[in-house]
Amino acid sequence: MKIPQYITVLAVMAVGLTFDSCKESLEIPAQGSLSGETLTTQSGINALLTGAYAALDGQYNNGSALNLSGTDAWQASPSNWTYGSIAGGEAHKGSDGSDQPAIDAIAKFTADASNGFFNGKWRTVYEGVNRTNTVLRVLGQAQGISQTDQTSFSAQARFLRGHYYFELKKMWNKVPWIDESVETATASVQTNTEDIWPKIEADFKYAMDNLPASQSDVGRVNKWAAASYLAKTYLYEHKYAEAKALFDQIIGQGVTSNGLKYALVTKFHDNFDAATENNSESVFAIQMVANDGTGTIANANQGDMLNFPYGNSPFRCCGFYQPSQDLANSYRTDATGLPYLSDYNSHPVKNDQGISSTQPFTPDAGTLDPRIDWTIGRRGIPYLDWGNHPGADWIRSPGQTYAGPYSPKKNIYMQATQDQYADNHSWAPGTAINLNIIRYADVLLMAAEAEAQLGNFEQAQTYVNQVRARAANPVNFVYKYSNDATPLAGYSTTPAANYKITAYPAGTFAGLGKTGALNAIYFERKLELATEGHRFFDLVRWGIAETVLNNYFNYESTITTDIRGGHFTAGKNDYYPIPQRQIDLSTSSGKSSLTQNPGYN
Repeated sequence: MKIPQYITVLAVMAVGLTFDSCKESLEIPAQGSLSGETLTTQSGINALLTGAYAALDGQYNNGSALNLSGTDAWQASPSNWTYGSIAGGEAHKGSDGSDQPAIDAIAKFTADASNGFFNGKWRTVYEGVNRTNTVLRVLGQAQGISQTDQTSFSAQARFLRGHYYFELKKMWNKVPWIDESVETATASVQTNTEDIWPKIEADFKYAMDNLPASQSDVGRVNKWAAASYLAKTYLYEHKYAEAKALFDQIIGQGVTSNGLKYALVTKFHDNFDAATENNSESVFAIQMVANDGTGTIANANQGDMLNFPYGNSPFRCCGFYQPSQDLANSYRTDATGLPYLSDYNSHPVKNDQGISSTQPFTPDAGTLDPRIDWTIGRRGIPYLDWGNHPGADWIRSPGQTYAGPYSPKKNIYMQATQDQYADNHSWAPGTAINLNIIRYADVLLMAAEAEAQLGNFEQAQTYVNQVRARAANPVNFVYKYSNDATPLAGYSTTPAANYKITAYPAGTFAGLGKTGALNAIYFERKLELATEGHRFFDLVRWGIAETVLNNYFNYESTITTDIRGGHFTAGKNDYYPIPQRQIDLSTSSGKSSLTQNPGYN
């Protein structure tokens, strides 16, 4: 399921298959033209389920035709590059101030309920909810399907619904729960006053209990993906004992959907290369495909189409998603190879801001965690196999003053395999690189967090050191090109930077105590999972967003102009405003069924 049905089902959806919808998403689309007899068969249910998987990529179905313009795509990108990483201080919007200014407001926490990005995300995720509910509703009417298959269909649909609601919960906290029992006519009057964590738990628990350990299609979810998502849910709820018990099982027994024992892959970058995806680290990934025959990049991570170097780069567009200096500084290591947990910005990484690409520049010579150069594109360092990053020539803002000197890297396809894994059917690139929602390194670090919260510091340190040991393997160093004129000729045996990273010595976490051990784990998540959409949501659930983000604004605003005036207010900015469009749609006789989040009225 990498995924031939995607194309077929998306086309079927476009002619009006959806039975109900939630608001604008909770607006009611055209009723389907296919007969009930067609839908209630094995193949019909499977097609509906594939449509529910298809919604993972953030493409919104308005009930009559697919929106392939891209606008909804980046508003609702499942990578959460705006809501998770930019808002988390890992990256700037990039480009220039006139392009997609709504993102700048989100980055600075000045956005209100009228910001269209929020509505785009809301309605697209609810479209996923709608499709899972359609599967469950039609499945209840199906005939001639074995109990085994019925259970499998139901468990997959409930996993997906759990995922969509997890997205809604962490974005807005207060969202209406609409399941297969809710009639279309009453969907728009459902309230958002109920805590839906227990229902998310129930969906993932059902999926864990009823899904097989492996699947014949790699893109389908399995028992261990559900267990991992349930454990993540417990972590968000601060149910650390329940989370630990599950993580113990997952780490000891878990396998991927294609039957590989969970393990860290040797090469960090294998998680971000279409040629090596669906590996032993892949817990739950959105399957992307390039050149799928549709003539669009809808299935090729269209949500991240803006996030490539600009100017004279080979990618054409668009200069967004520039990693922050704060993030770059986080990869500085001390003389022993450990990170500076509290004062990393006092040890800044040298950059080329204000230096033209024709002027000489020597990259930073200090010790660095090698993950910096698989995460951040910086001047003078190989940009995968595309040649050395040239600096300003690939940055959209003149002088790099607006959003800094760096480029994103984890979403970039390789030059050597671009004919297979790049998709140029649009004005900006698409890519076949899968989007990791949960990978095994994430599982280990979540498990470490649960252990530390319970006082099990030795085990927590063991998990963190597994992640650091992988990064320390010399195969994860970036090496200089053998021939600078022809990078594809290969790499030398000379590291491109002064890489030094070590594991924490025995007893370190115990010596740090609970607060110190947790801070080390939090920092490791920043290093390992940077620009993967987690950071803002992590900061909020840890209760440290106000301190961390306001420190970020104070520091980063001395370097770039884009986030000046940014400020995070605890109790308000922990969650985004309920979109005004949805409040309006749910209003009857002057009263809305949706309650706005605190601070946005």
